[in-house]
Amino acid sequence: MEATKKGGIAFHWLMLLGFIVGLGAGLYVNLYVGAETPWVQMVTASVTGPIGQIFLGLLFMLVLPLLFSAIVVGVAEMGDLGSLGRVGWKTLAMTVIISAIAVLIGLGLVNYFQPGAGVDQAVAQQLLVQYADSARGIVENAPASVDLGKFFLDLVPRNVFNAAAENQVLPFMVFSVFFGVGLVLVRSKATDQLQLAITGLFEVMMKLLTIVIGLAPFAIACLMFNLAALFGWDLLARLAAFVGVAVGAMAIHMFIVYPLFVWVVGGKNPFAFFAQVRDPMVVAFTTASSNATLPVSLRAAETELKLPRKISRFVLTVGATANQNGTALFEGVTVLFLAQFFGVDLSIQQQVVVMLVCILGGIGTAGVPAGSLPVIAMILVMVGVPAEGIGLILGVDRFLDMCRTTLNVTGDLVVATVVSRGEKDPVDVAAPTVTTVTSSG
Repeated sequence: MEATKKGGIAFHWLMLLGFIVGLGAGLYVNLYVGAETPWVQMVTASVTGPIGQIFLGLLFMLVLPLLFSAIVVGVAEMGDLGSLGRVGWKTLAMTVIISAIAVLIGLGLVNYFQPGAGVDQAVAQQLLVQYADSARGIVENAPASVDLGKFFLDLVPRNVFNAAAENQVLPFMVFSVFFGVGLVLVRSKATDQLQLAITGLFEVMMKLLTIVIGLAPFAIACLMFNLAALFGWDLLARLAAFVGVAVGAMAIHMFIVYPLFVWVVGGKNPFAFFAQVRDPMVVAFTTASSNATLPVSLRAAETELKLPRKISRFVLTVGATANQNGTALFEGVTVLFLAQFFGVDLSIQQQVVVMLVCILGGIGTAGVPAGSLPVIAMILVMVGVPAEGIGLILGVDRFLDMCRTTLNVTGDLVVATVVSRGEKDPVDVAAPTVTTVTSSG
């Protein structure tokens, strides 16, 4: 597609080139120069680090207004509450089913391969003390338990502006859905103009996205340079068994479960699907943030997958926070791995509890880097595993975060594809069609 080309080169290739250049340069510096070299520390702290963080900051800056406008217009374009209810229930059902399958795959592989079993418990306790400091902040921020009543109460924001300021995405989404429902219930010239204005806000956000995404290859190179220069091969080598099981489970989910859902339930060729969602997959892998990737996913759904706008805007904006099946899988794998590592034998009943909490945790986990770690700490406490043990996996968490975010974002697009089957955009929508954006800026 011409909209994804820049200077004759497909944009996803430019992003992959930035990824490879940054990773290669960072590994070279780590292996042959040393991360402690003064000029390397200066470059990572003052040049590549800020460039990468500015890029992420620009994406996060667009998320809330984009989320609000996309949900409101998506709900309003449903035309009636019956359509909204049908799409909402289909989205919820798909989210729970796919997340449950993901967690079952993860738990099954951990139980089969036993990556954390056989560790000398004296050594395990020494490591626990060694890594306790690095995990202290995560453990302190972990919720005490799963309180379903409080979970649902917190979904309703007392002050929507406060929720937005504190980046409480789920409550903000609830307000956006209610606002869209209000537009459906009240039809007048004034509300038509309001819907038109909110659609204009959505178009502005997408245009700003075009400009920001034009910086992606450079930002990705900087992010990967910092990561590789500081951690080197240690990112992939430490806790190899844990990483192998986690990545293997994610690969099964990505390349077997997703294609089956896309093909059987969504009625779409899986090869064509993956070719059309490559841009959001690359951005998800390099940023490790579902929220930061949301603008790119919306663009791919509309311009590549050709999904109905009313469906894609609603499903993807909700899914960026509520459909974190990759995160749910990772949480289950991590809890069982650490239980094996510290010699805690979990019964079938306890593993079922872990699975249920992981599914719920996947829905409520923030779509930002390392957002799942406090939830994992909470589950560890529930099943009697030292929560400080989470420090053991921090060295490889960044890489796994990149993998599970890619799984999350792809899962959102899978759900949008499945839910969109049989749905069509209304032909007489009062709001104008969103202009197709490009990646060239």
